[in-house]
Amino acid sequence: MSYRRGSVKRETKETQIEIELGLDETGADICTGVGFFDHMLEQISRHGMVRLKVHAKGDLHIDAHHLVEDTGIALGTALREALGDKRGIVRYGHAYVPLDESLSRAVLDCSGRPGLTFSCCFTRENVGGIDTELVREFFQGFVNSAGVTLHLDNLRGENSHHQAESLFKAFGRALRMAVAFDERAAGTVPSTKGVL
Repeated sequence: MSYRRGSVKRETKETQIEIELGLDETGADICTGVGFFDHMLEQISRHGMVRLKVHAKGDLHIDAHHLVEDTGIALGTALREALGDKRGIVRYGHAYVPLDESLSRAVLDCSGRPGLTFSCCFTRENVGGIDTELVREFFQGFVNSAGVTLHLDNLRGENSHHQAESLFKAFGRALRMAVAFDERAAGTVPSTKGVL
């Protein structure tokens, strides 16, 4: 079996990011300098059942915006590389994930077309040292570079930590479903166009 992997090194004046993604392996090695963000990325690895290495540095003396957004961009690029021509994958994934009072839904299409619909009314502007608006920025960067369509909705929640974590967990579960192999579709691209 050949493992599907993607690796990206992204360096700008604001960030230095190294990501390795293995879709057929597990494990996490994550260090961004922002503990809460590390915790969220670990949810993708654990619940997506993927191997994820993220070593990132950014201009945190300003804020976490560039680091979070650029990590999303790099992760999307790594996914695109790992999926290749997408032959044999399920393509679509979805998940509902509760975390105490919070409930989130993720619906993912490895369509080749970037699109994000994001709905979450965070109850606080900051959690774990980062602005909650950066959750959307992470996923926007991800979908733009991965070329996927993603609908993320926090359906209810009162605790911002729970809201964010349930969103990342739901995304991980949806990703796990979408990139899985469909034995009935082996060798074919899951589109009537013949390409994604």
